Amino acid sequence: MSADPRRPFGRVLTAMVTPFAADGSLDVEGAQAVAEHLVDVAGNDGLIVNGTTGEAPTMTDAEKESVLRAVIEAVGDRATIVAGAGNNDTQHSLELVRTAEKAGAHGVLIVSPYYNKPPQAGLARHVRTLGDATGLPIMLYDIPHRTGVAFATETLIELAQHPRVVAVKDAKGDLAASAEVIANSDLAWYSGDDILTLPLLSVGAVGVVSVTGHLVAPRIRAMIDAFERGDVAEATALHQGMLPVDIGVFRTQAAILTKAAYNLLGLPGGSVRSPLVDATPEQIAVLRDDLARGGVDLNSKES
Repeated sequence: MSADPRRPFGRVLTAMVTPFAADGSLDVEGAQAVAEHLVDVAGNDGLIVNGTTGEAPTMTDAEKESVLRAVIEAVGDRATIVAGAGNNDTQHSLELVRTAEKAGAHGVLIVSPYYNKPPQAGLARHVRTLGDATGLPIMLYDIPHRTGVAFATETLIELAQHPRVVAVKDAKGDLAASAEVIANSDLAWYSGDDILTLPLLSVGAVGVVSVTGHLVAPRIRAMIDAFERGDVAEATALHQGMLPVDIGVFRTQAAILTKAAYNLLGLPGGSVRSPLVDATPEQIAVLRDDLARGGVDLNSKES
């Protein structure tokens, strides 16, 4: 955990990809290499393991535990490791949270239950049940365009009273709602949408859980540093310089193009698992152009 109570998980975290071998099996050594690159080269404060970008929906519980333990072994002494541990079944989520705690994770990421669309009372009970069952700090993940249900402003303010609920990964895209919760709670607010990190900083966010942190983490950190020291012009320039990357990686599902970028860089990426499909040659050509315009040198791993 971060020594700064305002940002309990650090400032810049990347939701890391999970490398798979050519036969689709989990590449544990590749996952450790990715983690080491993200922490030791790119300078991330922390990593999200088994998130959406990590293709958790197509991984077994045993695979999730395996990659989590491997990443903790590789970088857990120098980075905050947050385990994705939420799904749409409270009892199953409890199992994932307990496994993450036993494995040595520093926190858990809990997404709003998807597909079954619980009412706010059910959503709040789901989170409180998980919080009551663990000693780990919880980051809530609000991403209604994936889950079908958003955390209402009132629900977030209510859940902020739970001692384990300390942060939010905000991918809702509602700046007004975010500002209201930030102003009326002590939740640490993390942008969950790279292109909105700078706007969210302006209303009180403290950091980002990033996808493009795979490629531009040092510049993300520099943008946050510039904003916090009052150099808004520099922060804006950095934000604008990263726009081609922010847009380019999300031209299709982000795990697809992030893995394609890592394969281009000679880093462990590998293939995606069905129902995702690997990037086409045409998509890779566009990605090359996006990354070049965004200042990513594909001849260097120094991202």
